[in-house]
Amino acid sequence: MKKLISLIALLIIIIAIGQSYNLLPKINLEKYFPKINSISKTNTSKTGDKQIVVYEESIITKVVEESLPSVVTVGIMKTTQGQSYLQIDPFNPFGGFTQIPGKKQKIDQNIGSGFIVSKDGFIITNKHVVADEQATYKVLTNDKKEFNVEKIYRDPLNDLAILKVNANNLKALSLSDSSKLKLGQMTIAVGTPLGEFTNTVTTGIVSGLGRGITAGSPFEGFVEKLDNVIQTSAPISPGNSGGPLLNSSGQVIGINTAIAQEGSNIGFAIPSNVIKDLLENFAKSGNSFERPYVGVRYKMVD
Repeated sequence: MKKLISLIALLIIIIAIGQSYNLLPKINLEKYFPKINSISKTNTSKTGDKQIVVYEESIITKVVEESLPSVVTVGIMKTTQGQSYLQIDPFNPFGGFTQIPGKKQKIDQNIGSGFIVSKDGFIITNKHVVADEQATYKVLTNDKKEFNVEKIYRDPLNDLAILKVNANNLKALSLSDSSKLKLGQMTIAVGTPLGEFTNTVTTGIVSGLGRGITAGSPFEGFVEKLDNVIQTSAPISPGNSGGPLLNSSGQVIGINTAIAQEGSNIGFAIPSNVIKDLLENFAKSGNSFERPYVGVRYKMVD
């Protein structure tokens, strides 16, 4: 074996010397020895992984950059009466108790999210975000502009609401066809979790389709059954409600609505096709909602 290696080495030296002095005809060594770059092509797993990561990051950053001007924070403004209390007159301890009204308190805080669906000031959010009919609401845009909500149209059947603000030339998000969603697709959630951290972005995938859930809490007086919702692994927190769930093209595939308290990274969104139906019904009805009801009653039969 050593003799064979020595013979090959000697042959290569002779050929090189011969070609340098034009003593031998030129031999195409590439015919017998593969190019170096062919070896590098078979060893690109790490570089390939980096390219995939960079490509995914570029998609997310582009979607976020284009969608943030269309995402808003929803805030509530309300004056509440503090709890009254009983007080004894120190100069007349036997005169009974006097009821003292509590101090009025002003509430002004961010509570949810929403997104713009028309350039003339229509915004979608969840109905439970603007459930208090005695309060007034405002929206804060990405560029720190604040608008008072002039009208609220609450859908009687779904956890959806349309807000109207006095604004023009707003940037609206487009709605995708949620019937074409597939498991494993990228999802990007944008909103204001905990009513504090505006423009928060989280990512995940479509974890499930066609889910049926019961959202809300009987202790809070708000319970609603939602069917055919999207499950996503993108982390969602209270305050994200009403914000958009986007695909890799920057289109809305759903509206972030609820989370599973018992687990982590289990969020739910109402599909974009439901929002489309809502907006179509709203436009056809002259900026109002007309929902059909079936006048049927039933009772249990033993």
